[in-house]
Amino acid sequence: MNPTRRPDGIDLAARSRARRRAVQALYAWQVGGNRMATVIEEFRHEQDMEIADLDYFEDLLRGVDLHVNELDAGFKPFLDREVAEVDPIERAVLRLAAYEFRYRPDVPYRVILNEAVEVAKRFGADHGHTYINGVLDRLAADWRSTEYRAARR
Repeated sequence: MNPTRRPDGIDLAARSRARRRAVQALYAWQVGGNRMATVIEEFRHEQDMEIADLDYFEDLLRGVDLHVNELDAGFKPFLDREVAEVDPIERAVLRLAAYEFRYRPDVPYRVILNEAVEVAKRFGADHGHTYINGVLDRLAADWRSTEYRAARR
């Protein structure tokens, strides 16, 4: 069995690449002010998108775009500042993970949390990943409470 592929055929490495590219696209969307469809189209034509899960990438971006206010409201109680004051990369990571917590129950919360921390380490500020971890751990306890409690036993 291939360790980068789930039994249902999902390529985990391609999903990880999709998340990394989605964070970059969310950053571009947040700072550039373009429509999400434009951002998706721009990123779709990049060379390394060929090895990413393009459908997952688009689902993440369209989902964040559609639910951004709900997502922000979900993690806002766990922030030490206003959402708009969070570093744009960290805000993109939080929005992406919040979307997956809420709308992708097929992805275990620990996978979402780990992927968010790894992306924050790669693209964020020096200790941004610890901030991301703290906020998302509390959001997981709230939005994925049953799964979260079961994993803590």
